[in-house]
Amino acid sequence: MTRPVLTRVLALLVAGLVAVACGIDTGGGTPEENPPAASGDPGGPSGDDDDGTMTADEFKNDIQDAAESAEAYWSATFKQSGERFQPVRRIISYTRDGEVDCGGEPVPRNNAVYCPDGDFIAYDVNFAVAAFQQVGDAFLYYLLGHEYAHAIQQRLGVQHRLTIDHELQADCMAGAYLGDSVRGKALQLAEGDLDEFQRGLLAVGDDPSVPWFTPGAHGTAEQRTESFFLGYERSLDACDLS
Repeated sequence: MTRPVLTRVLALLVAGLVAVACGIDTGGGTPEENPPAASGDPGGPSGDDDDGTMTADEFKNDIQDAAESAEAYWSATFKQSGERFQPVRRIISYTRDGEVDCGGEPVPRNNAVYCPDGDFIAYDVNFAVAAFQQVGDAFLYYLLGHEYAHAIQQRLGVQHRLTIDHELQADCMAGAYLGDSVRGKALQLAEGDLDEFQRGLLAVGDDPSVPWFTPGAHGTAEQRTESFFLGYERSLDACDLS
């Protein structure tokens, strides 16, 4: 997924996202990440390096672009509704268990979280870089989109009795952000990218053995795919934010 002024090709993996949240420093600065040097098989799984996603600079640029596009989308949405918008305070990266905590609880590795206590998004940079290298830059747009959706839920006072409902709604909101941004020309899609969205979403669902009422449940692959594409195709009207 790209900005109109960029040439990177969308290749999305919505991989391993366990529905925690990710944020951005909106005080005029840039996301506080310090990614390791990008390395690995040239061009990721296809051996194709056309999307330019194999360097630390590309990773940092895509994190910045994804954060800015999510913030711009929600800022415009709130303005259209006549509401004041408060961006997420910051996005930070980490590499170790417990390096970042949310309300006194350590944030684990291989994760990304939105923390209401402090209003920030934190992500394991090694986790994000690995997915970025193996699949492509659009993973970061989904990652930021899903986690920014959790921040919007917090701002709107949205509450759900079950975790699965909260997570599927965030998937829908991430889909709305990406779909509306593509239709509004703020982001661009390459041919075949919608299929890649779908394949990525199939990888992030709960195991079918996980009961839907389990705390921390995020939904099956089918449920998450349906929620995301409902938002993508029908915008926020599909996400039950009323």
